[in-house]
Amino acid sequence: MRSFHKHKYYYLLLLPGILYFVIFRYIPMAGIAIAFQDFKIAGGMFSGPWTGLKWFRILFEAPDFWVALKNTIIISFYKLIFNFPAPIILALLLNEVVNKFFKRTIQTIIYFPHFVSWVVLGGILFSIFSTDTGLLQLFGVHTSPIMDPSSFRGFLILTEMWKEVGWGTVIYLAAIAGVNPELYEAARIDGANRFQLVRFITLPCISSTIIVLLILRTGQILSVGFDQIFILYNPLVFEVADVLDTYVYRLGLTMGRYSFAAAAGLFQSFVGLLLLLFTNWLVRRMGERGLW
Repeated sequence: MRSFHKHKYYYLLLLPGILYFVIFRYIPMAGIAIAFQDFKIAGGMFSGPWTGLKWFRILFEAPDFWVALKNTIIISFYKLIFNFPAPIILALLLNEVVNKFFKRTIQTIIYFPHFVSWVVLGGILFSIFSTDTGLLQLFGVHTSPIMDPSSFRGFLILTEMWKEVGWGTVIYLAAIAGVNPELYEAARIDGANRFQLVRFITLPCISSTIIVLLILRTGQILSVGFDQIFILYNPLVFEVADVLDTYVYRLGLTMGRYSFAAAAGLFQSFVGLLLLLFTNWLVRRMGERGLW
């Protein structure tokens, strides 16, 4: 209590964040019960009869579920391989820029797409990559990546990278700013070039930040971004674009199978939790510092 009284203003600053997680993360966990019920929306949350693992058995026997799971893993793996290192590389490049005006201008430009919703960006992308009225027509291209199953996943990766890579550099630039300048001065005296400064000083000093963000990203491997895919996908690419998020939405809201969708969502969260725990354990086994 003495410690709480001493730091009461810090706890007061923390209160909005705590309330957010309690209201929007912990209280809704009561809805997990729907996955084990024959839920009817008219009767209330706990009015339906308990069915045990019925909906999970139906879920695992549904061919569409395995297609959505496969697409989710493939797209998430691509995003992890290409989009996770992108803000690290960009932050290292921005850190080397000497001209402050030029650096701030570039940062403003690359940050801007993060604040634009996927609804707006989706309209822009459809206009640009339309084979009838878009820029593709000027170059004589008659196949749009939005309509082509073979290129749609790559299109998802590149558009998310363009939208989020700038905002992702904020954390890494903050970590780089905390590196002791004396380390760079000592390395320069020893004859280190810029590449060696990055390799032997910058990257090791921000490795803990990279590891923490990698652990958190691994826990979200079955969440590939509902907004982006829901806005951009269409019947032509449905076979390669339908993921667990859109699968749950389609079954839960448009078809009214709430218990079935809740079972799919619970499976998605459970796998994410297991991956988070495993990645944290693996990182600690390798001698690095994990989340806990």
